[in-house]
Amino acid sequence: MKNTSVENIGCFKTILDPYNGITIDSKDLPKQIEEFEINLDYLINETINKRFLIWIYIPIEKSDFIKIATNKGFFFHSCAENYILVVKRLKQNAIIPTAANHTLGVGVVVINENNQLLVIKERISTVGYKLPGGHIDDGEMISTAATREVLEETGIEVEFESIISLGHFYPHQFHKSNLYILCKAKPISHEINIQDSDEIEDAKWVDVDEYLVDENVLDYSKAIVKAAISNKSFIRENEKVLSHINRDFELFFPKKN
Repeated sequence: MKNTSVENIGCFKTILDPYNGITIDSKDLPKQIEEFEINLDYLINETINKRFLIWIYIPIEKSDFIKIATNKGFFFHSCAENYILVVKRLKQNAIIPTAANHTLGVGVVVINENNQLLVIKERISTVGYKLPGGHIDDGEMISTAATREVLEETGIEVEFESIISLGHFYPHQFHKSNLYILCKAKPISHEINIQDSDEIEDAKWVDVDEYLVDENVLDYSKAIVKAAISNKSFIRENEKVLSHINRDFELFFPKKN
């Protein structure tokens, strides 16, 4: 069956989106700025009565295209280190989905067979010892980020078990919200060997009961550890629910007692 969501207009290959907008990928832009301007005028005229939006990914090596686009009514939507995404409304009040408006972080509760909790001390922090964790990278699964962060900050290898808490903080970096996902993981090694020594000053195992009464520990951290001990959490169940979709995903459901 012919893919009707793809249409060639002028020199552009356009892809239809769910908002009746069309998207032009950076790889489908012409090489010359003059050709870009001529074809952009043609594209706008051809679609102004049919579509609601035009999206264009402009790569950094063609940043001189940005002024051409903004002069024709495009405005900034979002960006990464190697591109900017601009959009133009062809219909007044057309819906434009919100750009990414949050960052993602992960913290991990790791308790060994001796009832000891794995904690770290950051070089730039004045809080004292806290749970290992950090940023979730673009496209990274939650479970992958959890095991990676623990390994980098402590040298301890862990097996992801579950999600125990979700925090939402605003404002955070870049004037965005932050979603902080607290996980539980089982240690499969014991010897501490800090890999990220630029960020982490110290890592150690501490008795859980002592940690929970330590006046230097934030109440929030204590609450997370108590939640992990209660064993009421969300576990991964991916195999059957969305096995038909062709993308990476993780689903979490309440643990069955």
